[in-house]
Amino acid sequence: MATLVLSASPALASGTYSGRAYIYGADSFQDDWGDEGILSTGTNTYSNATCLWQEILWADDFLDVSDIDGAFGKKTKDATTAWQTKKKLSDRDGVAGKETFGKADDGLRKWDEDSDGTLTLYYLGSKYQPTFIRKADGTYAFYMYDGSTDGYRLAGYDYRTCG
Repeated sequence: MATLVLSASPALASGTYSGRAYIYGADSFQDDWGDEGILSTGTNTYSNATCLWQEILWADDFLDVSDIDGAFGKKTKDATTAWQTKKKLSDRDGVAGKETFGKADDGLRKWDEDSDGTLTLYYLGSKYQPTFIRKADGTYAFYMYDGSTDGYRLAGYDYRTCG
């Protein structure tokens, strides 16, 4: 008599290169985002990862703070295309993927590091400097600037708690 054994694997985040459910980094923070997933009007459209990306666009004055809502719609797509053009990227398609996220790494700066390895980072935007946390486990979190919370939210691909 044969026995069938089933095992459950953790769910992979849709549209990510690493399969991780969160924006993630390890070792040097300056190359954390070059392998991040796709954010677009059709992939990871409603997510906290989109909120993190919108904070980059806000920092470089392509979106207003009120546009940070975790919804990758036409306004975010147009802002992403303008950001890609300003940064002289080969992909100017309004999609935040490997090349676009990787270019955003250039703006990350270290503010502080806790004894457990948690980094507090900021993005050196042309207008604003939003802060991010890279926890000791490598997951990224962002601060919401809408006044509704006084803490950081994990930058996940599979859910949206911002906006």
